[in-house]
Amino acid sequence: MHTPPRLYRDPSQETWRLFRIMAEFVEGFEAMSGVGQAVSVFGSARAGPDEPHYQQAERLGARLVERDFAVITGGGPGIMEAANKGAFVAGGTSVGLNITLPHEQEANAFQNISLEFHYFFVRKVMFVKYCVGMVCFPGGFGTMDEFFEAMTLVQTGKSPVYPVVLFDSRFWLPMVKYFRETMLEQYRTISPGDLDLFKVTDDVDEAVDHLRVCVNRALADLRHPSDAEEVRIPYEQRISGEGTRYGRPPSRRTLGPI
Repeated sequence: MHTPPRLYRDPSQETWRLFRIMAEFVEGFEAMSGVGQAVSVFGSARAGPDEPHYQQAERLGARLVERDFAVITGGGPGIMEAANKGAFVAGGTSVGLNITLPHEQEANAFQNISLEFHYFFVRKVMFVKYCVGMVCFPGGFGTMDEFFEAMTLVQTGKSPVYPVVLFDSRFWLPMVKYFRETMLEQYRTISPGDLDLFKVTDDVDEAVDHLRVCVNRALADLRHPSDAEEVRIPYEQRISGEGTRYGRPPSRRTLGPI
């Protein structure tokens, strides 16, 4: 009898992969825990130093440092390099969360905290857990992935609300129009308030001011509860070690006779 080839390795070998995953989490938590208030910046790896988006991202990185933010990027070229460069030259904390890819990604030289990940999902936890805001420049599938990840976490309440800025209205407004006309009005797959979860701008200073105002407002509303008060906070609202809320387990319906 013909045995079809395995899609995966022997399960007894697969379980050892857990230790590699754990090691990436441990290294990431140890390196990122002291970063402080940080903004994650995403955008195309293809932007060159002579392009406006690169120059704007570099200025953004510097301005973020001036407003007491650290900068986190994916550590690669393009917009990532520009934002890291701006923060690095300004004397701030410039973090690169690098990823190993089949086609080699060259890490940019402007990182004073540099980590390397094999797993995208571990890397994504670091972006979410340690940022207080996000800026998305024009980019490809990776940028969209990070943007929609943030929208999903905030929309569902799995993550506390944090400011998300979409930079360059010419790039983003057609998508916002699709959100409004198709997803909201025609198909009703989102709610009106979901369109308020992000801000579109073409101005670096406006982006940084928006991030600082939102973060300051959140800090003003934040009060560390006493131990007694902590007990009264519903379990599903408490923040887990991954930076997201625990939430409620899904309720299960019992099927009647079919």
